[in-house]
Amino acid sequence: MERRAELEQFLAGVERRAFRMAWLATRDRDEALDLVQDAMTALATRYAGRPAAEWPPLFHRILQNRIRDWSRRHALRTRLRAWLGRSDDDGTDAIDGLPDAEGASPAEHAEREGAGRALDAALAALPLRQRQAFLLRAWEGLDVAETAHAMRCSPGSVKTHYFRAIRSLRAQLGEEWR
Repeated sequence: MERRAELEQFLAGVERRAFRMAWLATRDRDEALDLVQDAMTALATRYAGRPAAEWPPLFHRILQNRIRDWSRRHALRTRLRAWLGRSDDDGTDAIDGLPDAEGASPAEHAEREGAGRALDAALAALPLRQRQAFLLRAWEGLDVAETAHAMRCSPGSVKTHYFRAIRSLRAQLGEEWR
């Protein structure tokens, strides 16, 4: 029973950041929630018996694979909709519906919201592999080897993608990045 509680604690700790990663890729709250839930279920069913230290890179590998699969399917659906002359983009922002856990003042909230939108836009503009490397390294705190394992690439590729992501974010965000 202790092992299950440890896994539940890990999943609870990674849930919000995983949602943010999935949302940045999908820009759809429901799709992002589905991707995170699917990744969590896969980790729990396939890898619960592994040492807890292995869970972060395994979880992120599963999540990034789910995001990549979703991106491929979405690109195909988008091409088909364009070909058929259809669209279902309602322009809603999933993050707007999330509660403010910090209880900031309206001025602080507005300032953070502007910076958050700028960061979201800059992250969304990054190529997928650069965004993955940045989020896994900077937000999740995985080291180069763990990130390489999660992304299924070499450590050198992780370093290259991460460097390019940082350079691009600095160029796009300017003063807000610092």
